[in-house]
Amino acid sequence: MTPRTKEQNEEIRLRRLVQIRKAAADVFLCKGPLLEIRDVAAQAGLGYGTVYHYYSNKGDLLHDLLLDALERAGGWLEAPLKDPAGRHFGLAAAADTGNSAAVDSRSGDRETDAAAELSPVAAAVVRLLQLWAEDHALYLLYKLAGEGFASLHEARSAPLSAAFRREVLAPLAALLESGRAADRAAASHGNAAEPPYRLQRAEMLLAALVGCASLSFRRGKLHEEARDIAQFLKL
Repeated sequence: MTPRTKEQNEEIRLRRLVQIRKAAADVFLCKGPLLEIRDVAAQAGLGYGTVYHYYSNKGDLLHDLLLDALERAGGWLEAPLKDPAGRHFGLAAAADTGNSAAVDSRSGDRETDAAAELSPVAAAVVRLLQLWAEDHALYLLYKLAGEGFASLHEARSAPLSAAFRREVLAPLAALLESGRAADRAAASHGNAAEPPYRLQRAEMLLAALVGCASLSFRRGKLHEEARDIAQFLKL
């Protein structure tokens, strides 16, 4: 048998890490801090020794899982909005050609109109909820961020909290503030909100989303109920 190359070994290692972290996110959402390495191994369909080779303790695993999720969390405000069937709004008409073009065009118009009904904040929230439905580690990141990453040692929780504030809370706070700019201008009531207050509003919104999403998440219907949640919160 031909020995594997370094590149092949590295590819296997990276695949294993993704597999382990994905399983760990699912297990943590069910068991919380009671998670054990053997639970992750079972969820991932791997041997205990295989998982232990990569992570000998759950603290390191949870930290890496959250850090990895944080790297994917920064662009959620620009992510494409999808309908409950998983299609991108406004892209259906470009997907096919031929005799079905007119039908696809009408479908695309309906999807575009549905997207247009949402405010910028509501559209961003729907995108975020859809991402949570597809990537459970992202949902776990937001959930634990609302708890100050208390499951981690302070030496790890503090940098994560700072990064989350910078990469997620600040852009969301800016979006929320832009939505209030017209109201303040019309009312002519003084200065813009101070930055700490803007961040607090973003934190409260995310906390509400985590709570609302948990019900749909358990039913496996978060993606299709994302718009309902946004409408319920009157965004």
